Amino acid sequence: VGAPTCLAFNVGCITSCACGYIGMKVAVYANVRTAHEAWLDLQKGFNVALRAGSVMGFCLVSLGVFVLFGLLVLFRGVLFSTDASDAEDLYEALAGYGLGGSSIALFGRVGGGIYTKAADVGADLSGKNEFGIDEDDPRNPACIADNVGDNVGDVAGMGADLFGSFAESTCAAFVIAGSSYKVADGIAGNYPATLFPLLMSSVGIIVGLVTMMVVGCFYKVNEVSKIESALKGVLNISTVLQTPAVIGLAYYVLPAKFALDEKFDNVTPEKCIASVLLGLWSGLVIGYATEYYTSHTYRPVREISETQRVSAATGIIYGLALGYLSCIVPTICIGITVAVAHTVAGMYGVALGALGMLGTVTMGLAIDVYGPISDNAGGIAEMSKLGADVRRKTDALDAAGNTTAAIGKGFAIGSAALVSLALFGAFTVRAKIESVDILDPWTFTGLLYGAMMPYAFSAMTMKSVGIAANDMVEECMRQLKLIFEGSAKPDYERCIAISTDASLREMIAPGALVIISPLAGGVLFGKNCTAGMLSGALVSGVQLAVSMSNSGGAWDNAKKYIESGGLGPEHAKGSNAHKAAVIGDTVGDPLKDTSGPSLNIVVKLSAIMSLVFGTVIADHSGPTGGPFWL
Repeated sequence: VGAPTCLAFNVGCITSCACGYIGMKVAVYANVRTAHEAWLDLQKGFNVALRAGSVMGFCLVSLGVFVLFGLLVLFRGVLFSTDASDAEDLYEALAGYGLGGSSIALFGRVGGGIYTKAADVGADLSGKNEFGIDEDDPRNPACIADNVGDNVGDVAGMGADLFGSFAESTCAAFVIAGSSYKVADGIAGNYPATLFPLLMSSVGIIVGLVTMMVVGCFYKVNEVSKIESALKGVLNISTVLQTPAVIGLAYYVLPAKFALDEKFDNVTPEKCIASVLLGLWSGLVIGYATEYYTSHTYRPVREISETQRVSAATGIIYGLALGYLSCIVPTICIGITVAVAHTVAGMYGVALGALGMLGTVTMGLAIDVYGPISDNAGGIAEMSKLGADVRRKTDALDAAGNTTAAIGKGFAIGSAALVSLALFGAFTVRAKIESVDILDPWTFTGLLYGAMMPYAFSAMTMKSVGIAANDMVEECMRQLKLIFEGSAKPDYERCIAISTDASLREMIAPGALVIISPLAGGVLFGKNCTAGMLSGALVSGVQLAVSMSNSGGAWDNAKKYIESGGLGPEHAKGSNAHKAAVIGDTVGDPLKDTSGPSLNIVVKLSAIMSLVFGTVIADHSGPTGGPFWL
């Protein structure tokens, strides 16, 4: 860890912040425009929300690629020599860029999640359940904080998360490739070939632009039922277009044969293509599986709605079961990708698989950011009293947005798993770990601790949302009594201050847990302990993140299904079934928007911390990888 790593870290932080700021700015401008266009025409409202979301996707990838390439040119031409023997040190210093992006993602995801859910839960419980008004009713003091929180958590937070994934997977591929200078025909000696991971992301920008130009030709949103299919069409088209683009790029850039180490000394473009395409198409499959479990178009969510006619408890039981069941398909997809990619190209193949899943990140972010824009457009329509027809359109856009947000979280979790494994591979290279043996006592100790970390982290973040939501409910109840008496007006700023203070205060402890644990474990108990810790956090964190996110998304859309009259007029808005659905949605809010998505950062940030400080951890380890003091 030296000056180049610190420089890369700071640049990564600044770039991540810039991407989040631009995305939030565009989302805020687009909210009111979407509401206005939905007032005129459903297709126009859909187009504004989707195009505004695409700005975030294009901004994130283009800025990330440009800045990372600029750092690479600076390091290679000024701070390091152009010799292949210097490539390892160069790319290890460049890993600081990924650490910077992931650090901001931690605070964006955790802080943003606490902010938005404190406001959302407070608005729901005090407004809907106690006074019978919507969370977006202008009389509800928390309505502005709720709308602001959607931008903070779902736009800036998701953007920072995926920026971190892009930066970390690219840096992991660079580090693994850079270590190949020691073998004959190592890819480190072929500079254009080492840029293949970065060029893949660049090609993804062009594919995204083409997708946005042609999607309207294939999918017309002239009625409510076609919104979801149009959003899925964005992913379908971009995945299909990315496939030949990656194949052509690999044959153009990569040599006919190259080596990564002594074991993988005959890697070909075909093997790299297989790794990338497995990640790319696994991402699409995970997206479809997530949609099946979270959209009220399909049976699982409707089953939850039907049980909520009986009680909130039965709906919560069904939702939890749905979340656990939804882990199966993503796990199989990730497992197949890892097995094949590692078999043909080692950890470099796993890193390419992660980049393949992120190949359509421009469009993945577009449909994800579409969600909070549509949600806030509905809030603006409600506050502006635009009429039931406009609200019906914005509710339809929002319901589809809930599903696409869940799909986006599925992408983020799947890519986080592959990124974390790629970073783990890069860490083993840097720390000189030949194999990870769970029979080693220090490895197994780290494995147990790592598996516990996601649960401890989730407990901290969920409790933080509960504490902040309690404060919000008390403040809203105090204000609403005065508002309904006619003696006061809503004090929106007070509710915003409650969410802001809670998010800043409560994100410190979970952040410290993730940042300090791998470094402390490595320095005190050796590099084998850190290796076990990373493995445990990855395996348990991915399962927990998928189940939490999908349970929360299913409860949210079960509520939307009831509100749209799916159970009949006797169980519509305001009925006992609707109140039970609101309770389920409230329970699911911190799961799907705070704890679940934040677990991506747990598995990635702990891995990138270990990679950046890999030499320090190795130097404080014993001869066999255990503690230095034994």
